[in-house]
Amino acid sequence: MDQSASALFWFFAILVMIPLVLWLVKRSPMGARLAAGPMRSVAVLPLSASQKLVTVEVGSGDERRWLVLGVTPGSINMLYTLSPEEAVLGAGVQMALPTPASGFAQLLTRMKQGGSGPRRDAP
Repeated sequence: MDQSASALFWFFAILVMIPLVLWLVKRSPMGARLAAGPMRSVAVLPLSASQKLVTVEVGSGDERRWLVLGVTPGSINMLYTLSPEEAVLGAGVQMALPTPASGFAQLLTRMKQGGSGPRRDAP
């Protein structure tokens, strides 16, 4: 009788330990890497209480792309697509970036002409 009680105790102990170990692995750095998968959030810029810009990295290796998304309560729109290499400026590389005013002026001109904002599809 004593041996069967011991076996029953260890059976229930192992059953209780399984969710505990899974919970610990999920919160460890190893579990975070496993949960990341093929998509991760790069940046979030809140524009208002209900609107934000979100940059998401999708794919892996040479197929990685960053998607800039406009998120509102009613919709999610892709605004721009670029490769991560384009987004990060390398050391010694100078890029002529438009000033916010000129970028807005160009966007406004395109919208008046019936075109959409800056958008580039993945190759």
